[in-house]
Amino acid sequence: MNNPSQESVETEGISPKKVKNGSYRSVLMLAYQSLGVVYGDLSTSPLYVYKTTFSGKLSLHENDEEIYGVLSFIFWTFTLIALFKYVFIVMSADDNGEGGTFALYSLLCRHARLCILPNQEPIDDQLSAYDIKGISETRSSAALKSFFRLHPSFRRGFLLFVLFGTCMAIGDGVLTPAISVLSAVSGVKHKITGLHDNYIVLISCVLLVGLFSLQHRGTHKVAFMFAPIITAWLVCISVIGMYNIIKWNPSIYHALSPVYMLKFLRSTGVEGWISLGGVVLSITGVEAMFADLGHFSSLSIKIAFTLFVYPSLILAYLGEAAFLSKHHEDIQRSFYRAIPGLAVTFVMFVSTCLMTLVIIIVWKLRLINAIAFLMFFGSIELLYISASIIKVHEGGWIPLVLSTIFMCSMYAWYYGTMKKHEYDDENKVSMNRILSSGPSLGIVRVPGIGLIYTNLVAGVPAVFGHFVTTLPAFHQVLVFVCIKYVQVPHINEEDRLLVTRVGPKECSMFRCIVRYGYRDLLQENYNFENRLVFSLVHYVETEDQFWKKPMTEVSRGCENSKEPCEYELPLEQAFRSSNKYQAMDTADDDRGKSIHNEEAMEILRGKESGITYIFGHCSVKAKKSSSIFKKLAIDIIYAFLNQNCREQEVLLNVPHTSLLEVGMVYYV
Repeated sequence: MNNPSQESVETEGISPKKVKNGSYRSVLMLAYQSLGVVYGDLSTSPLYVYKTTFSGKLSLHENDEEIYGVLSFIFWTFTLIALFKYVFIVMSADDNGEGGTFALYSLLCRHARLCILPNQEPIDDQLSAYDIKGISETRSSAALKSFFRLHPSFRRGFLLFVLFGTCMAIGDGVLTPAISVLSAVSGVKHKITGLHDNYIVLISCVLLVGLFSLQHRGTHKVAFMFAPIITAWLVCISVIGMYNIIKWNPSIYHALSPVYMLKFLRSTGVEGWISLGGVVLSITGVEAMFADLGHFSSLSIKIAFTLFVYPSLILAYLGEAAFLSKHHEDIQRSFYRAIPGLAVTFVMFVSTCLMTLVIIIVWKLRLINAIAFLMFFGSIELLYISASIIKVHEGGWIPLVLSTIFMCSMYAWYYGTMKKHEYDDENKVSMNRILSSGPSLGIVRVPGIGLIYTNLVAGVPAVFGHFVTTLPAFHQVLVFVCIKYVQVPHINEEDRLLVTRVGPKECSMFRCIVRYGYRDLLQENYNFENRLVFSLVHYVETEDQFWKKPMTEVSRGCENSKEPCEYELPLEQAFRSSNKYQAMDTADDDRGKSIHNEEAMEILRGKESGITYIFGHCSVKAKKSSSIFKKLAIDIIYAFLNQNCREQEVLLNVPHTSLLEVGMVYYV
């Protein structure tokens, strides 16, 4: 009989959630898997760091002291940034096991109320993954929270800063694999001297296409496929490094002294400072250790890096420096000098800034700790950013342009979505008005359940009013379904649905809020219809137990209106009902026999009659009086993105025979 843990590794890989309380074997297996995914860029950096650093006018300084200085910069940069900053500090700031720029932003959004997404409700704080309680507030954290609360413009600026950092990471992801593969293939020219550069490029393109075509197979399969390759590579370069140290320069370890960094800058001047853009390539891919945290675990990545990757690469750099100290003429010039790794340093600086806020707001440490972290690591990264910016015109503009395009697209999507939500919120309709005017409109209730998808967590959307006036009939049971995102990585299934009532009981109208985390896929991997129906059944059977508060007004301007208001049950009570629902067996066909509530029976009969999905097919356009920038963002960029993204009904796998679309135009 197979070992269960071994079987899970072979079939679907090991996730960090499976080994939170797992054995050391599981952790070591994750550490091994991480070698094939996380450390590809870091492991191949010795291919081009030295020859990129000694390019341009610095090639005139190829003597022992300069080689020692470059090695010293590489060692301390690699040690301080990769080991101390990321492994020892940043990786402790995970968001429920997730890492990366948005994980830090999510933490800050929850703890400092920085989120500017719509539909955020106080009930979201009760999610187990939210976890904002614990450490008592400090004066510094309270002051920062108050500042962001009083200045919404800074919250938007902060979002732009995070978006730009993320887009720089995307730009780096576009360039770095090409640089790594092209550098590796270029080494063939040393053995096949007659090989033309065009063939080098062609071979690299074929390899890149092959590598990217394998990614759709999943992280665990890619990890097992490439882990032995990266392991063998690191073993080889570390052994070669030790050989070079012993054979050519056993005293090369003296170069690890930071004194050689000062000597290097003093002797090379401006050219030495500019060459630091090549040194920073030694930490290309270090951000992946934190960004890929969700695929593995913090402990496994730390073990793989500190016990294997870090010593292997240090030996490789030492050995290469030992060899070059006796063979100055073999430092090869390279095409890659035109691409200073700029995206890398900026992404690291964004992480440093976010970590500074995390130290104050989330960890609630003293202000002096945050300032020390920012000054120490921020000054190192700004030094490399300044060295890289000098060569922007020689190739560094590529990641900047790519990042700007991605950021403009992301912000235009956010801007258009917010405007669309504002329109929905400002144009909510009164359900009581629709019901009271029903006889004059000829509104009838037809058998079945109608699911009306909306962006609102409260109130009746304008698309429903348009639907009723165009086709004056709707289903006997009506459910307003709102899909919303919460600033946590994942939502547990027991917390997924929130059900509450809209209007009086005789209307048989409900609201269901379906919550997702920012790492959850917008796909129902279970029978959504059954879960929703039995949630409604359980809700109507038990709602009298939860009506401890009066129903609340939700219609815009309701308090000043003479007409009847629309009411619905507070979400806090819906939350409790949703939790109790988890004790039900949704596959129990005999449950209907024990139902005595007439409304619950009506819901079950409605399911038998059929469920219709009603989506608003809304076009968003800028008003004629809008500025040229708003028209550009809404009418061109947002419209293009909206037309080319997959519709919700496709993501939710809605059958075409049950789909009904209502067309509307929003002028924002």
